[in-house]
Formats: sequence, C-alpha cells, structure tokens
Amino acid sequence: MENSDHDKVKNTNKVIGNKKIQSEIAKNAGVLVPNEEEEEVVPNEKKQLKEKEEEEDLRDEEKEAVNCAGKKETAAAEMQQQKCLDASTCRCPQLEAEAIKDNRQLLEFRVRSRDIDWRQYVQPLDTAVRSGAVYLERQADFVGSHRQPVTEANRRELLVCHDMMGNYLEDRHFHSSEKYDDYRFVHWSAVDYFCYFSHEYVTIPPSGWLNAAHRHGVPVVGTFIVEQPGRLEEVLASKESVERTVGALTRLCQHFGFEGWLVNVEVAVAPRNMPNLYRFVRELTTATESRVPHGRVFWYDSVTEDGHLLWQNELNQRNVEFFRRSHGTLINYTWTEDHLERSVQQAEKEQSPRHRVFIGLDVFGRNCKGGFQSRQSMESIAEKGFSAGIFAPGWSFETLNRFGYNIRNPSGEEQVNSAFLARNEAWWARIWPTLATHPYSSLPFFTDFCVGSGRASYERGLRSPGEDRPFFNLSRQSLQPSVPLDRNAVHHFEEAFAGGCSLLITNYDRAFRLFVTDFLLTRGVLLLGYAYKINGNAAAIDFDLLLRVTPLHRNDADLYLFCGDYRGAIVTPQRCYLSPLDDVLPRAHAKLPQDSRSLGPGWQVRYYLARFDGPVRVQDVGVKCQRSAQSTAEAQLGAVYVEALALEDLTDSRTDIPVYGRSLWSEQPV
Repeated sequence: MENSDHDKVKNTNKVIGNKKIQSEIAKNAGVLVPNEEEEEVVPNEKKQLKEKEEEEDLRDEEKEAVNCAGKKETAAAEMQQQKCLDASTCRCPQLEAEAIKDNRQLLEFRVRSRDIDWRQYVQPLDTAVRSGAVYLERQADFVGSHRQPVTEANRRELLVCHDMMGNYLEDRHFHSSEKYDDYRFVHWSAVDYFCYFSHEYVTIPPSGWLNAAHRHGVPVVGTFIVEQPGRLEEVLASKESVERTVGALTRLCQHFGFEGWLVNVEVAVAPRNMPNLYRFVRELTTATESRVPHGRVFWYDSVTEDGHLLWQNELNQRNVEFFRRSHGTLINYTWTEDHLERSVQQAEKEQSPRHRVFIGLDVFGRNCKGGFQSRQSMESIAEKGFSAGIFAPGWSFETLNRFGYNIRNPSGEEQVNSAFLARNEAWWARIWPTLATHPYSSLPFFTDFCVGSGRASYERGLRSPGEDRPFFNLSRQSLQPSVPLDRNAVHHFEEAFAGGCSLLITNYDRAFRLFVTDFLLTRGVLLLGYAYKINGNAAAIDFDLLLRVTPLHRNDADLYLFCGDYRGAIVTPQRCYLSPLDDVLPRAHAKLPQDSRSLGPGWQVRYYLARFDGPVRVQDVGVKCQRSAQSTAEAQLGAVYVEALALEDLTDSRTDIPVYGRSLWSEQPV
C-alpha cells in the first residue's frame, strides 16, 4: 500500500445537543414516536519499551507523578465534557477522531476522549437491520428479476478499505462541517466489513463512519499499520509486550465502539521476532473475537514466514500461518490469474472456505485493472469463488481534480457534489453483478435518503429553523438504496423532504428497484407510507411505489402491489392497485405526517393499508413513474416507511387482498 497525500482542512464544526443527536439516530433507525407535533499530536521520538525488571524498579515518586498527571488530565477532561454540553462554547476536540502515533500513546491510552462515554455518540452495530445476502439476477430491473440465496458453498464477501488522501479530513468531526460535497459512502448493502485506513500507526475510525456503517449492519475495523521498524520491535520484544499491546488495541475497540483490526506490517521482521509476531496475530484475533462484539481481525499480505517484506499476491505456504491465525487475509492487489489459481490450491489444502481469502483490488489501478475497468478484476475474483477487498473507493471523488473540479473547497461546491455522485454510482453499478446484496429485514423501516450531507437541513419539506447552512455529518446518514441508482434516479440537493436530500427520478420508462427487502408480515397486515413531490404539471406524471410480495415460505410465486393514486382498490391476479388512505392512522411515523397542512410547498404524503389472508413477505420496494412524452415535469421521492401492523390497528378503509383464497400469485419457474 502506498502513501496518499494528506490535506488537513480547517475545522468548521457545527454543534448540536446530545438529546437531539440521540433523537436523530432513533428517527433515522425508523423508531416510531407519538404523532406530535486540539492541537495536532506530533509523533514522539522512538522509545524502547523498558524491560520488565526496570518497570518493577520504577521509583515511587515517578509513579506518584504519573498519578498526579493522570488526575489533572481527568479533571481537565471532566471540565471539557461539561463545556461540551454548552452548544455556544463547545468546539468538541474530544469528539474529533484522532490516530495513535506510537506505543507510549497506545499503552497509556493517551487519547483526548478517554473520559468520554462513546455509547452516547456511537450507535451499536445493528445486526437485525438486514438478513443473509443474495445474488440478484438483475440489480435494478424490478419485474422478472429474481434472487439466489448465498450459501456456504457460494459465499463471497466484500471488505471495503477506505483510504482517501490520508483520511481524518472532514469526516473526523463528530459534529458537522460545511463541506457537504465531500466523499460519502452509500453502497452498504454489498459490504460485509468496512475498514477505515490511514498511514498512522493505529487508526481509530471516526464516529460518523461508525454510525453510518452500524446503521446498515456493517462491522467496522480500524488499522494497525507498522511502517517504522522500531515500533514493531517494541511490540514483539517479549510475551508480555505482546499481551500489553493486544490489551491496548482491544480496549480501543471497546471504548470507541468498533469491531476489530486490519493488521498491516509493512517492515521486515527479524527472524527472532517471528514467533512473537505469530503470537500477536493469534492473541489479537482471540481477544477481539471474545471481548469485542462481532470482533474480526484481518491480516494484510505483506510479511512472509521468514520475516521478509515480500508481498505474495496470493495465499501460499509463505503467508498461510497468518491466515490460520486471523479471520481472513487481504491479498495484495498485484495479482495475476496464476496467483488466483495457486490461492485456490492453498485454500483447498487448508480445507478453508475461499471466502476467507479477500483478493485486493486497488481502484486507482496500480498494477491491476482499476477505475472503470474494475469489473474485469472483480469478475476474475468472483469466478474463483474468493471474496474481494476493494482498496480506495474514494477514487471516484479524489480524481475529480483531474477534470478541473476543486475538491478542496471547505464550503463545498454543487458541481463537485453532483459530479462525484454520478461518477460513484456509475462505478458501483458496473461491479455490482459480481457482488452479493444484503436485503433489509427489520421493521419498522424508514428512510429519508439523506446521505449524511446537505446544502441545508429539512423537516417535512421545509428548511429546519436555524439549520440553513450546509452540513457534512455521516452520523445523519439514513438507510440507503440497496442497489446503485445509476440512471434511474439521483440524489437531489436543491431541496429535501427530510435530512439533506431527496431522490430525483430520472427513469420514466420502466419500474426499477430501490430496496431489496426481506420484510416478514406474519399477521399479513402491511402499512406503507411515502412522501413525494411533482415539479411542474402534476397531471402529467403517474407516481407509484411498487412492492413485490411473496408467500412466507416460498420464493417461486409473487404479487405486485402498485401504490399510487387510484380511485378505489383494484385486486386482480398477479397485480393489485391500491388507493391512498383517507382515514387517520392510529400511529404514523413522526417524519411522515398525514396532515398536508404541515408540509412544505408541493410535498404530499400517501399511506396505504393492506390486509392479506395469510402471512407474506415483502421482497422488493421500487418505483414506477410515468409521464407524457412532451412533459418536462419531474418527480421527487422524499421518504419511505414500511411497517407491519397488528390486527387491532386496522381501519375500515384498508384493502383486503385474498391472495391465498383467490390464488392471486403469479407462479414463477423454479
């Protein structure tokens, strides 16, 4: 891995109170509520760890001095934490992400936020938000696009390793910066692990990335990278020094709320230290797995069994010991088809599933096919049954400067924002056929499509009072579409229904998928709501949210629900057309009120209530939007809400769908 340029940008934090933060997290997660209205740390000089005897002989006065210093630091931290509650004075340096530079800082837990309870700021990993992955026959086409379950025999996973210009840029802030056009990641449905990478010694992922990933059910790992031999010598000096380092790294995971480590040793290791390097990887894996919820440790293909720094670009006898002692190995990206074949043979010798081998792809194309040719590399990886490790997907943003865009404007630019989003969607759309997709499975489901940034903040289609400035805050990211939008829609920042953006529809020819889902309606009762807006002649556009429903225990039959503006429900085999509710719901999502008088100009909210005569499963949610050929009107989708209601919550204006009694299913070939 090569160093990237690191551009440090001035902190333009914007502060919001803790209660509002927690409320925002709850709302973005789809929780129902009642329907009411510092100075940079400079690396220390390299210092050797003291021998155990010297540590035991440490003078009492030195211990006392350390204790006193610790008490002073704690008192100062408590005072700062009190200040953090005052939005008018807080600059929140304790909440700004930082890397650890050396072993002294690591072992002594010298981080600004050591006294912060990060459980107040970081959402735990949501393991229920999605179900087991599937392979899609076609990623965006709605009708006739089926799925193949992922099994142990065909499983391929995805590790995304985010390294962009050294990282710790605008994303390091807990509170918002104003650079709303900065890099954002939204394709979480395909990701199994997310690594936040920098070339600092110990990289701690910022809270914004943790919240966005955890909301989508994706574990996050930090990076333990050694690019200076002295630091590793200190770690491997003895069994005790290994244990202390493992304990310190595990403590960081527990304190900050992330799930593990990518271990990248980029220096030669003395042969005498190799046993302790193996010990380090094994003990770190064991400690992370046992003491960190959903803990994972990955080894990067670098050092060989004799301590040489010699990237193998494959799994073989020279690096397999690290593979055995970790959860998986990320193979260096300078591989060929022959490397892949030898990796297959080694995995078979190990009697290990191939998905534990993550073949690297550098999107910058260093010694491999990257950029918009990445699909060729990804297809080669998939054909051999390996998982993929995508390195530096921020390429889609970082390389915009080659085309004259100013990606370093601290206030953000709309041209940069739109160019990045279009380029990013196009890149992910090309490689998506090689990836598995995790369906959303948890109800209630709600999204306002916010990507974690905006030119202003919105509520109910209106600009939020006092929040009319641009923001970049990944903690505010809502659940994102399951597949790339590509040419079907774009994130629209001119206005939003809630959060910072809406979806502007660009495909008016055919239905397309937004969400791959696995929503179980065991009582057979469905509540659907959405907010939309038509810009221009509303009569020229027909807007439907489209759902595909299947039997609870079968996947070879389906029924399509068209949720638009129909005069009375039309229940027919294979297709049902539902009309919006007129009744007041017993409960509605706080961000999606039924009362149109509380909405911004042009925005409308529709709710639908359907009762099936048996349990069903909602497997897809998409859009079907049509307009006349001469019309220039445009449609926006602002929010989507799905819930399974109890029978007592039914209203008289529901639509009864006897899908079993009248055999309304459309039978599909197996």
